[in-house]
Amino acid sequence: MDRALSAVLRGQSAPPGRTLLDVLDATVRAHPDVVAIDDGETVLTYQELARETRLASFRLRAAGIGVGDRVGVRVPSGTADVYLAILAVLASGAAYVPVDVDDPGERAEMVWEQAGVCAVLEADQLLQARDNARGEPRRPTPDDDAWIIFTSGTTGRPKGVAVTHRSAAAFVDAEARIFLSEQPLGPDDRVLAGFSVAFDASCEEMWLAWRNGACLVPAPRVLVRAGVDLCPWLVERGITVVSAVPTLAAQWPVDGLPGVRLLILGGEACPPELAERFLRADREVWNTYGPTETTVVACAWRIVPGDTVRIGFPLDGWQLAVVEDDGAPVRWGDVGELAIGGVGLARYLDPANDTGRFTDVPELGRAYRSGDLVRADREGLVFVGRKDDQVKIRGHRIEPAAISAVLTEHPAVRQAHVRADDRLVAYVVLGGDAETLDLRRHLGASLPAVMVPDVFVRLDAMPVTTSGKIDVRALPRPAAATPPMVIGEVETTEDLIVSVWRAVLGVHEVGWDDSFFDLGGHSVLVAQVRDRLTAETGRTIPAVAMFDHPTVRALAAYLRDPDVESTPAARVSTRDRLRDRRGRLTK
Repeated sequence: MDRALSAVLRGQSAPPGRTLLDVLDATVRAHPDVVAIDDGETVLTYQELARETRLASFRLRAAGIGVGDRVGVRVPSGTADVYLAILAVLASGAAYVPVDVDDPGERAEMVWEQAGVCAVLEADQLLQARDNARGEPRRPTPDDDAWIIFTSGTTGRPKGVAVTHRSAAAFVDAEARIFLSEQPLGPDDRVLAGFSVAFDASCEEMWLAWRNGACLVPAPRVLVRAGVDLCPWLVERGITVVSAVPTLAAQWPVDGLPGVRLLILGGEACPPELAERFLRADREVWNTYGPTETTVVACAWRIVPGDTVRIGFPLDGWQLAVVEDDGAPVRWGDVGELAIGGVGLARYLDPANDTGRFTDVPELGRAYRSGDLVRADREGLVFVGRKDDQVKIRGHRIEPAAISAVLTEHPAVRQAHVRADDRLVAYVVLGGDAETLDLRRHLGASLPAVMVPDVFVRLDAMPVTTSGKIDVRALPRPAAATPPMVIGEVETTEDLIVSVWRAVLGVHEVGWDDSFFDLGGHSVLVAQVRDRLTAETGRTIPAVAMFDHPTVRALAAYLRDPDVESTPAARVSTRDRLRDRRGRLTK
C-alpha cells in the first residue's frame, strides 16, 4: 500500500531519556520553596518533600532494598502519606506495586506474589520486610522499572504491567508539551489527586504537579466517590487542574468547576454532550486515550465546540497505526484495530500474556495491539468500540471472563457467564443453594468492587449453540423495570430508605443491616439515592452520608439526627489510621 495512504501517525521525537527522580530533582531546584503537596494537614514544600523522601528511602535501603526490587504499597488515598510512600520506593531505586486499600486482601496477596515484592508499605504496618530483597544500592537508570500496575485478566488472575523510568518520564515530559501551551502549568496551580494509586491515571495527577512546580492536593476518597459533593471541595481547595473519568464528571453540574483551567477526561469513552459541557474560554478540556501497557496516555485531543469527540494524535515519542488483523495499516477513513508503539511501550511481567498483544507490526516494529477499534481520520483518530468483550466501567478495564472464572469457583455455581450491556450482568446456573448476596460476597472476597456485577440472572440451563458453546445472543436481557418505589406505603424512615434502595438497585429484598454496596451499589447509584431521598424528605442530603452510613438502619438514624455517630468503621478516619506513621517511616 502507498505509505501516504497508510493510517500511521508518529509523534514528534521523544523527550530526552531520564528518570522520575530526575524530573523531581529538576523541580526541587527550580521551585524549592513552592508547596509540593497539601492534604489539608500535611503541607510540604518541594525542598521539604525531597528531604522527607530521602529520609524515608534510607529505611528501605537499610533493609537491603534497591534497584531491581519491588515494593508493595497499600496506603489509604486522600493523604500525603501514600505519595510519600511512593516517592520513598522510587528514591530507594525499587519499583512500587500499588494495591487499592479497599481491594480484598486476597487480591493484594495475589498481586504481590506475582510481582515478587520484597517489602510492603501498608496502613497498619509500615514496613513488612520479606526475604527476597536483593537490590543494588544505586540510583535507578531510565531502563529500570518505576512502577508495576495490575490490570484485569480473562482467567481471573490480574496481569502485571511494568513501566520503566524512561517510559514514565517521557510521558510526563510529553504531556507538559501539550497542555496549557499559552499559560503553562506552574507554582500557582493546584492539581487534584483523586484517583486510587492502583489506577495508572494517578501517575498523571502526581506528575502533572511535580513536573511543573504545581501543588498536588489529595482528595478524601469518600468525596471523590460522592460525585457532585466533590465540587464545593474543589472550590474550597483552589483546584485548577482536574483529571477524571467521564462517569464521574457526568455527575458534576456545568458550573461546578469555576476555578479549573485544565480538565482532562480519559479512561473510558467520552460522550459528546459531556465533552462540551465544561468548555469555557478560560479552560482547556482534553480527551485522552491510553492502555496501561503503553504508559497511561498514548494520544490526546483538545476538545473544540461542535467537533467529533476524538482520541486525537500521539504524544511525542509515541507511534500509532490503525491495522487489519494481519497488522497491515488500513487506509485513511477506514476502521481498524489501534496498534501502539514508541517510547511508552511497557511489558507484562509474565511473557505468556504477550500472545496477541505485544507483537511486531510492520509500520511500528514492536507494538501493543490494543483490541480497540478506531476510525483512521486524518483530523484525529476516533474511538469506535472493542474487538472483544472487554469493557471500561468507571475508568476501570474489565474482562467479563475474569468475573465468570471467579464465579464458577463458588461451590453452588455450575455455570456462569458475565457480559456488559448498560451494566454488568451475571448469568448463573446453580447446583445448590446460594442467594445473590452470597455470590456478591464471594466475588468481593477476591475482586475489586467495580468488577462485581450489578445484576444476577438465574437460569435453569445456559442456552448453547450447535457447537456446544454458550449462545450469548439467546441470553435473556434483564428486565429494565425495577421494583417500584411506593412512597405512599412507607410508615418509617427505614421503610422509605428500603423503598428507594429497591427502586434504584433493582432488588426485591433489603434488610435493615444490609450494606448498600453489598447489594450492588456504587458511586453513580449513590447519587440517584441521594436525589430521591432529598426529593422525598425535602432536605439536602450529602452523598457522603451514604458512604458513612451504608446500612438502612445507620442511614435512617442519620436522617433523623444528622449529628448521630456513624459506625465504628466509618468513624476511623484515614488521618487517624495514619497519625503516627510518618514518624515511623522517617526515623
